[in-house]
Amino acid sequence: MRLSSRRKVVKTMKKLTFNLRRVGTRRAFIVSTALIAVSSFAGSLFAQSDVALDHRNPRVQQVMALQNAVTPELMKLDDIIGTATGLDEQGNVAVVVYVNQHGRSAAAIARAMPKDIRGTPVVVEFTDEIRALKPGPAAEPAPATVGHTDIQEPPIQLGTSGGWRYDLANGYCCGGTLGSLVQVTDSSGNVTKYILSNYHVFEGDIKPGGNGIVSQTGDPIIQPGLIDVRCDAAYAQVVANLVKLSSLPNSNVDASVAKVILIPGMVREDGAILEIGTISSSTVAASLNQMVKKSGRTTGLTRSYVSGLNASVRVTYDNECAGKRAFTKTFKGQIIVANPSSTFLAGGDSGSLMVKDIDTNPPAVGLLFAGSSTLAVANPIDEVLSFIGSKLGGTATMVGVE
Repeated sequence: MRLSSRRKVVKTMKKLTFNLRRVGTRRAFIVSTALIAVSSFAGSLFAQSDVALDHRNPRVQQVMALQNAVTPELMKLDDIIGTATGLDEQGNVAVVVYVNQHGRSAAAIARAMPKDIRGTPVVVEFTDEIRALKPGPAAEPAPATVGHTDIQEPPIQLGTSGGWRYDLANGYCCGGTLGSLVQVTDSSGNVTKYILSNYHVFEGDIKPGGNGIVSQTGDPIIQPGLIDVRCDAAYAQVVANLVKLSSLPNSNVDASVAKVILIPGMVREDGAILEIGTISSSTVAASLNQMVKKSGRTTGLTRSYVSGLNASVRVTYDNECAGKRAFTKTFKGQIIVANPSSTFLAGGDSGSLMVKDIDTNPPAVGLLFAGSSTLAVANPIDEVLSFIGSKLGGTATMVGVE
């Protein structure tokens, strides 16, 4: 590693551990208050099984405040790609730092990172670049008992392959997952239903490059996606029409919707998801160690657990199918899920709805959109619904069982 990079790491660590006041007077006060509570905290809160480790938990709130305070300095280092509030190996609430294992300064960061900050554990987790998970030319679906990449008999269930009708460029075609069904109720009580997926699945073509066009409101959304019909949309079916929300790069969610009401009978009205069934119309906040599941195009039905809350992560986006890097977006307040060897979420699973892992009518937790070979990232579902409602002039809710 170059000397300048090493000096930058050392300088950042010194700021982190010995001069927290530099993060700002107000934040320093919050952190100091949290650290006093930390120093007097005895034992692991994780051992108290009756206390949910979510954003309402006082101990989680304390560590989140500390994480928020140190994150701006940490993420000045190129090889630190995110932070979160998580757990250490003993079950203590900790600040988690995600380091690009392929970066030049990765080893130096790991050596310099303190084991704790005044009593709060600090955990370094090595990972890869976090990317919006759209399938490339080699994204083969895993074997499954249910064909998530097959064309379905209408009305279709969600959790299936799908995407923008014209999602091909540069000699390749792409796709993603039609995640779930949402509805928007306007001030007059009128209800409109939409398929929910990601911005980069429905609207990700932002440059008239390899295919000469960009996505537009009214464009067809098909099932399966082009990647699963040999790039020929004639072998797919139109199930909805795109309504551009343009969530990126300026908002904090990667979300898009397609209106299904103009094509009645193509999508199940109860919003059932392949291998999950109907979901609850209610939602639930993420909590540490919460068991979750999702149904997606590539890996089908998979299960895992929430490993991080309040995550700040940098995510890389391309400008079209098999295109070039368009921008890198830092999201805040995200949910991190364990994803060893991409077994929970892989390319093509973007747009999948993450729900609580219960058998009957599980509530939604988050909208999956990005990841690496070790972790997956989801927007909190309530933030997604709030964004959709604000853009479409109404109240957005999940379609499910009350």
